[in-house]
Amino acid sequence: MEGRAAALGAGTVLNALATGTGAAFGIDVETRATVELDPAANGVDGEIAEDADADTDLIERCVALATERWGDGEGGRVRTDSDVPLAAGLKSSSAAANATVLATCDALGLAVGDAGRASDDAVGDGGRASDDAVGDGGRASDDAVDDNPGDPAVDVTRLEACRLGVRAAREAGVTVTGAFDDATASMLGGVTVTDNDADELRVREAVDWDVLVWTPPERAYSADADVARCEAVAPMADLVADLALDGRYGEAMTVNGLAFSAALGFDADPAVEAMPHATAVSLSGTGPSVVAVADPADPETDLDAVADAWGDRPGTLRRTTTRNDGAAVE
Repeated sequence: MEGRAAALGAGTVLNALATGTGAAFGIDVETRATVELDPAANGVDGEIAEDADADTDLIERCVALATERWGDGEGGRVRTDSDVPLAAGLKSSSAAANATVLATCDALGLAVGDAGRASDDAVGDGGRASDDAVGDGGRASDDAVDDNPGDPAVDVTRLEACRLGVRAAREAGVTVTGAFDDATASMLGGVTVTDNDADELRVREAVDWDVLVWTPPERAYSADADVARCEAVAPMADLVADLALDGRYGEAMTVNGLAFSAALGFDADPAVEAMPHATAVSLSGTGPSVVAVADPADPETDLDAVADAWGDRPGTLRRTTTRNDGAAVE
């Protein structure tokens, strides 16, 4: 009983720590999980390839919850390997949880899909869900991307799997808000806007951006973030949420970056350096990575110029793109 799956890393449009509303977008970096189930095993043993000493509670809990819900409580082993650096603000925990839950479903022989996901016919320009596929105010209803009891081909929807991974993250203590925004961007791809208190998907939209990520050498763990400082910028977070729900993701992302860099004590200079050349730029998550994006159709953007501006800073630069396909069984 073996299964494999991969899930995306993500960047931030709106940090959910201030108000519980968050937004993120999937990028082309992956975490992969391999799960081997054994009905005779007593518990789950986890391994993270990049760091033998890393905490494996999250991925072990994902397997345990998935087999309790969809299997017979099997134990076994789970191993992840990743392009997503740990504790860098690029949603490594969400990617690991999503990949692990999907790999467990694969090991159980379950078909994973989006039986109720909005089709191309129900999507307007740019991939944004139309009124026919969403609720009031352009907010995607769960039915637009999740359950469709009439389709027997899908045993588990990706949104169901995503919610189970979020539950595991809360139980493992690796997240403050549950990170449903990060988890949905990793699982579904595109931009997602969510209510993290209710684990509700409000909007999902496809985006096509070039992406530049600067990751400094230091690390920052989401569970250690100063929530009170983040709550102090709630009025700005409300503005960012309004922009995001209006589809103005670039403006939302840049305002978010300035507000949360100040709240969390990060230097805003990298963002200022990028602004003349990028569609948007923001601190990602609780840092320390900074992500700049460019619309390839906009001749005014130039991520090479951003890379030159950031090139003397310590750490690593990564060029990638957004992805709209999300996580998948391999």
